[in-house]
Amino acid sequence: MESIRMVIDWVNNLLWGKNILVVMLIGTALYFTVRTKFMQFRLFGDIIRILKDNKTNDKDGVSSLETFFLGTACRVGAGNISGVVAAVSIGGPGALFWMWLVALLGASTSFVESSLAVIYRTKIKDGVYKGGTPWIIEKRLNMRWLGAIYVIASIICYVGVIQVMSNSVTESILSAYGSGINSFISSIGVANILGSRADVRFVSIILSLIVVYIIFGKGKKDAIISALNKIVPIMAILYLIVVAYVIITNITGIPQMITNIFYQAFGGKEFLGGAIGGVIMQGVRRGLFSNEAGSGNSNYAAAIVDIEDPAKQGMVQALGVFVDTLVVCSATAFVILLADADKVAGFSGMTLFQEAMKTHVGWIGIPFTVVVLFFFSLSTILGVTYYGKNAMSFLSDKTIFDKLYHILVVWMVYVGGIEQNFFVWSLADFGLGIMTVINIICIIPISKVAIDHLKVYEMKLKENRI
Repeated sequence: MESIRMVIDWVNNLLWGKNILVVMLIGTALYFTVRTKFMQFRLFGDIIRILKDNKTNDKDGVSSLETFFLGTACRVGAGNISGVVAAVSIGGPGALFWMWLVALLGASTSFVESSLAVIYRTKIKDGVYKGGTPWIIEKRLNMRWLGAIYVIASIICYVGVIQVMSNSVTESILSAYGSGINSFISSIGVANILGSRADVRFVSIILSLIVVYIIFGKGKKDAIISALNKIVPIMAILYLIVVAYVIITNITGIPQMITNIFYQAFGGKEFLGGAIGGVIMQGVRRGLFSNEAGSGNSNYAAAIVDIEDPAKQGMVQALGVFVDTLVVCSATAFVILLADADKVAGFSGMTLFQEAMKTHVGWIGIPFTVVVLFFFSLSTILGVTYYGKNAMSFLSDKTIFDKLYHILVVWMVYVGGIEQNFFVWSLADFGLGIMTVINIICIIPISKVAIDHLKVYEMKLKENRI
């Protein structure tokens, strides 16, 4: 076990510590931005129009809006809070600017990889598809073995992510309501049954049961997609309404905040002290980890859409990158940067975010952050569960593997909830790193196919055939 840990740490240090992935992802994003002639800016209005079209060709099909919710669910998780807090705490306000830049450029990468996922997907039945980076590798590059390695890396990443999300939920609930939960489980007589750390086990069991109820649910459409259609809009609207209130009530502080973001992004004390590189790297790394553009992760969502035009779906997933970083990550950063510095001094991590929110909205800030983190984490758990199921189907179509994977997910939710294992962060980093390297190396040589579809789409647009 120790030798495996050493290998994983070595790979992570090579890819993340030496900033190899940062260079690869930014270089790829710049390349695709130029090749697509800045499509993420030119066609932004069309992207919104496509998203509004919630129609499918078949009653069992998945719409563009539904795949947008699925992709957003995986991108927007606890990392959009804890990751942004870390970036701003370590890199200062300037880190936010570099997160924005990564999202603006990375949207083109998301467009290309998602378009390719639609082009090389597999049809299961009318209106129902599956696909992703493994299928791209197999069908276009004829390298099924490499597709299988990508699947294994995906599962490793998801096992880590699920445990991290579960632990985030458990910790936030217990830090806010630990004493009340202990009193409750004692009053109903289950404290002795649960044994040591009964409160942790109780919360973990409840979260596991919620996940079981959703992923094993029955319905006309996939139970996870149906659940995310409800969860994602609710969590986004709830969060953004409160953040909008924070911004409005601190409107006079906005100019200074924006000034600080740009000043510390390009110069100021950081530049004079030689620390500007740290500011850039914090923003870039957190932005890339959050929006996932280049990892191929969202390809699992892109491929299942019930529309024929790959360019349309590519644009929808590009919008997901914008929403994740420019909207949700920015909202988190604004809450912290607009807070009274004296009242949040000395805090870090989730506690810093909770205290910052409390300075804006009073005592309700604590329960609000608990609810937000619960929804963010639950949506990510469900999203990667769906992605993992899709990935497993590349190796085998037997339904028994679906069931086994779902059981593994539930177990990881429980284990992650009761134990804070920092190694799971390494697992997530390792899996995501391997996925990203494979995905980028494979999509760059065949990107012309996606760009040609974009040209066809724009030609139809000019001729009013769309």
